[in-house]
Amino acid sequence: MSSIQGAHAKPAPQAADATRGLPLPLILLLASGAGLAVAALYYAQPMLGVLGADIGASDRAVGFVPTLTQLGYALGILLLAPLGDRYDRRRIILIKAAVLCAALLLGGAAPSIGVLLAASLAIGVAATMAQDIVPAAATLAPEAHRGKVVGTVMTGLLLGILLSRVVSGFVAEHFGWRTMFVAAAASIALIGAAAWRGLPRFRPTTQLAYGALMGSLGKLWKRHGALRRAAIAQGLLSIGFSAFWSTLAVMLHGAPFHLGSAAAGAFGLAGAAGALAAPIAGRLADRRGPELVTRLGAVLVVASFALMALAPWMQPHAQLALLVVAAIGFDLGIQATLIAHQTIVYSIDPGARSRLNAILFVGMFIGMAIGSALGALMLAQWGWMAVIALATASAIAALVVRLWPVSRAAG
Repeated sequence: MSSIQGAHAKPAPQAADATRGLPLPLILLLASGAGLAVAALYYAQPMLGVLGADIGASDRAVGFVPTLTQLGYALGILLLAPLGDRYDRRRIILIKAAVLCAALLLGGAAPSIGVLLAASLAIGVAATMAQDIVPAAATLAPEAHRGKVVGTVMTGLLLGILLSRVVSGFVAEHFGWRTMFVAAAASIALIGAAAWRGLPRFRPTTQLAYGALMGSLGKLWKRHGALRRAAIAQGLLSIGFSAFWSTLAVMLHGAPFHLGSAAAGAFGLAGAAGALAAPIAGRLADRRGPELVTRLGAVLVVASFALMALAPWMQPHAQLALLVVAAIGFDLGIQATLIAHQTIVYSIDPGARSRLNAILFVGMFIGMAIGSALGALMLAQWGWMAVIALATASAIAALVVRLWPVSRAAG
């Protein structure tokens, strides 16, 4: 706890922390903050079918909403996440919460697709407060409970990604898509107020100037082949993940399903089932090594996406059941692989975990941005099966990266 300063870091009640970890309210604050922050990236996806019609935008233009959101997140991780090593992380979280709240309100009030796209980029950048909360949890947690605390916060983050679609689909269908943006802004405002009262201050761990801090990212990338493999493989898996989720609502809105945003959002429950099973992958990584988990996860993703190629020969109800089964499978595979990749990356250099984490997640969200853009293009030009082909091919490429001999990849 030596890196914490301020009134909240008094050592007296720390005896309880030493035996039981962090107080439950603080853990819940960190987990819910990470989940609600990252959820802001995904609220729009199930609403794209109704959103575009309401503001008079084409499917292709609306497809850039998730693309810019995820690109903004990648840029925010790359350019802002390393600042957590240089400045008080509590202050960074509070500033990003204020910006995210304002950006969500702008999205809810957007009169045109241009304003909504600008708001989407800002939402992505500010939502990186989630990537400040996770290392904050690791810093606050006693060493004996660090894995459990960080795992709990990551569970909140993963559930935020997946359940956000369920919530936004329901709210958009019953109360309108603009209401969802306003409700999201309110949730971030509440998290910001709770963080202002409940989070301690953090002492910086480095005095590097911003340029040197950013320059160290390139050095880490060149030095560590394991980092490059993890970022590239997770980015490739994210292409298919994002292509599927960012086009699902538009596909279900058309023939033969004609389903609304609530139905599209409900598919997030399938993904949540996969996320809840992810701790099993963490235990397997501890016992058998994370390398095995990355390969098993990639195989599961390939099989799940490829399974959806059977849809054209099935009845609509059977197609929906197939989509649910496949969504559970590929979400479990992708989340398991992410946990294993984090295990690999965090073991490289304990003194640079924030920057290593930033590189891994930049790769992941660049993949998501590419997947959203290519997915929208594939759906518009060649239909849903083209989206599935893209997702399957990118998953196969990720598996190839994980199967590539370590001695050849680490050069």
